[in-house]
Amino acid sequence: MTVASEALRTPDWLLQGEAGLSPCTRSGKQKRRSFIEKTLNGASNVMRQAMFSEDVAQQHGLLQRIDARVKVVVGLVLLLAVAFVHHIPVLLGMYALTLVMAAVSRLPIGFFIKRVWLFIPIFTGVIVVPATFSFVTPGDIVLPLWSWHGHAVGMTTQGLETAGLLVMRVATSVSLVVLITLTTPWVKLLAGLRALFVPRMFVLIIGMAYRYVFLLLNSVTDMYTARKARTVGNERDTRRDRRFVAATAGALFGKAHALSEEVHMAMTSRGFRGDAKTLGGLRVSGLDVAFALTCVTVAALLLGGDHLLGR
Repeated sequence: MTVASEALRTPDWLLQGEAGLSPCTRSGKQKRRSFIEKTLNGASNVMRQAMFSEDVAQQHGLLQRIDARVKVVVGLVLLLAVAFVHHIPVLLGMYALTLVMAAVSRLPIGFFIKRVWLFIPIFTGVIVVPATFSFVTPGDIVLPLWSWHGHAVGMTTQGLETAGLLVMRVATSVSLVVLITLTTPWVKLLAGLRALFVPRMFVLIIGMAYRYVFLLLNSVTDMYTARKARTVGNERDTRRDRRFVAATAGALFGKAHALSEEVHMAMTSRGFRGDAKTLGGLRVSGLDVAFALTCVTVAALLLGGDHLLGR
């Protein structure tokens, strides 16, 4: 064997197997994450969803091309129409229309549905469950559960209709709001609100609150990461975690107060007077007018169909 081939040969120690190592199997117990880590992971997911929403708002869908002021006004009109509807089939039709609008705006339908149904409508459904029972909403019992002094107790047809109407109304309303917020950049949405004579203080508070939510989340994440980097060993003491949360809350609010003063002075020195400014001006086009007329017609048809069903 020549010197060159000897130099290129794989070393023997690299070819030898080692006992006790099993890269394809998991040994030992999986480490449980603390409640602090779970909370921070949830907060980071909120931040990722918000950043994803900004990306969606920059796409070239139908609603992304509509002026922010038109979307706010049309959204209010549709919300009022949904509030006056008293029949579930009409609300189902309106909800199907929101899905169509989400599709033509290039929103991921699965993400849109989960964002709506995993929060407010589920909680609303839990709240309205007592309204389905006969002792709250008397009527025709369709699902008897038990008897009370000789009277049947169960879910009534009237109670189920009331609960379904409330859940669908909330789901449709939330879908409309989510459509507007996902397809409109935050700065343009604030500028549109200000152009519609919404009080300046209200717009200022909303804008600062939106920014400070992510700022506080970043601060908390950095503080926990610094603590974890200085921790040696495996900590599973929940009391120590609670003490850390209490100490972090005080330090966080102190940091937020000091930073708010600095941010306010920086914004004031740069000419900020409470009005949201955008690089591109707000301008109503023919597409905006056609969209507004179409949505107003849809709202009128909703109310008309609901009136016909009520006869």
